[in-house]
Amino acid sequence: MRNCIDSLLPGGDEVEILIVDDGSAKDNTARIADEYEERYPGICRAIHQENGGHGEAVNAGLRAASGLFFKVVDSDDWVNGEAYREVLETLRRFAKGDETLDLLITNFVYEKQGAKHKKVMQYGSALPKRRLCTWDDVKSFRLGQYILMHSVIYRTEMLVSCGMELPKHTFYVDNIFVFEPLPFVKTFYYLDVNFYRYFIGRADQSVNEKVMIGRIDQQILVTRRMLGYFNKAKVANRKLRHYMVRYLEIMMTISSILAIRSGLPENMQKKKELWQYLRSMNPALFLRLRWGFLGQSMNLPGKGGRTISVAGYKISQKFFGFN
Repeated sequence: MRNCIDSLLPGGDEVEILIVDDGSAKDNTARIADEYEERYPGICRAIHQENGGHGEAVNAGLRAASGLFFKVVDSDDWVNGEAYREVLETLRRFAKGDETLDLLITNFVYEKQGAKHKKVMQYGSALPKRRLCTWDDVKSFRLGQYILMHSVIYRTEMLVSCGMELPKHTFYVDNIFVFEPLPFVKTFYYLDVNFYRYFIGRADQSVNEKVMIGRIDQQILVTRRMLGYFNKAKVANRKLRHYMVRYLEIMMTISSILAIRSGLPENMQKKKELWQYLRSMNPALFLRLRWGFLGQSMNLPGKGGRTISVAGYKISQKFFGFN
């Protein structure tokens, strides 16, 4: 946590650092938050609340934010100093100029524990670099190339106006955070720097596969909410709609593969019910996801089919560096 906050302090008084103590009782979060607020008045601010989970911590930060732009940085992650200076210069330019920037996108690095080679999520093949764009300027995203929470800095007013409220006591809500605001984003800018350092590989981390299987109900809950949101959103822009469908495809894949990996009949039933929910709500979207490459691989019949599904998942694990 100290490493995280220290990496943000070079922003000086241009950056407001909101440290949310989400009812932490088993560590020194509250004390450290107060310490930084005392040492850096006007820059660091401690927010103490009853435990509400990651989503409620983000909600609290957004409610308290007074800056023009808003970014979530998890306490075991950090930002690169050189890239940070470029990010601030870019935001400063838009803050002083006449053009409105809704979303700044940067690269992030998987700081995977024990990995010699650090994988970087980049977007240069899909997004124009260093110019203000709209969704009409987007090219095709590759499979596995998604805009995640680590990639985004939203304009605060835009984020508030979209009315998003993340659910309490729920993991994996970062997917909602980067999905639901997208129809409200009219302009964005891709800054091709490796800004965010995403620490991954700890055994108790929420994205550890065994932990995710144990929390499959929450993964499915988030997936259902995103499916329902997309069904009601009626996204007009074709390229944005295509990207959001691809995102839903990976969410359905993750929920399905966790059920398969668990080996439990009750989780396989939850997988079946999730696909049935999608078919009843949006038959066209069901057909698109069910008969796409990932959908077919997650629904191959029998033990042999499940073995192929898991093999494909392991390949993607190794390639993309998650879990």
